[in-house]
Amino acid sequence: MNETVLLIGASGDIGSAIAKKLINNGYQLILHYHSNQASIKSLIEADNQNAILAFYQANLANEAEVEAFIQAVAFPVDSIVFAGGHAYYGLFQDMKTEEMDDLLQVHVKSPWLIVHHFLPGMIRRKRGNILFVTSIWGHYGASNEVVYSSVKGAQNIFVKALAKEVALSNIRVNAVSPGFIDTKMNHHLSVEEANAFIDEIPANRAGRPEEVANAISYLLGEDSSYIQGEIIHINGGL
Repeated sequence: MNETVLLIGASGDIGSAIAKKLINNGYQLILHYHSNQASIKSLIEADNQNAILAFYQANLANEAEVEAFIQAVAFPVDSIVFAGGHAYYGLFQDMKTEEMDDLLQVHVKSPWLIVHHFLPGMIRRKRGNILFVTSIWGHYGASNEVVYSSVKGAQNIFVKALAKEVALSNIRVNAVSPGFIDTKMNHHLSVEEANAFIDEIPANRAGRPEEVANAISYLLGEDSSYIQGEIIHINGGL
């Protein structure tokens, strides 16, 4: 296949699952991570196909680090998958301005900067995919996650708007919107809170990171060639 995917947030539970799926499907990967280097090392050690071309550390909350990261990438990028980020759990009135700025930079402005840098090459080559892992809260909103819901909603609209702009260049822009997935991001919930959430899901279970990875793999492939500007829900019917 020899297509190169830049995977943002490769060290998280969903990011790692995406990396493993894409390696098995014959993609070459450029991995980005923030702080969990052990997860990246594990991916590299398991990579028997030498599919991982490079890996880079950068804090997406720091614009200077983002700029340095994108300038350092030395390979042409065919597709970008945004699987990184973090949430803030607490009352909106208790948030500090710096915490708001952090979420805005990580989920909105840094992805803008990364896409802005690599998009011209995709347009010249007349091919590419830009994919986001957003969140159910970007559609419906969540109390105690007001700003996180806001920035995930911004990602959804960015996907829909950019998809219209680049469709004639044979570049597809889509997203997957997970519901309750069994990842570290949900480990702040007590057992009782998690069980109450699962009780609201018709499938009566949490999703798995691999199920998100499967959808990303599908959207990258030619079987989804007429899907453009869509947000695919992965939420067990929630």
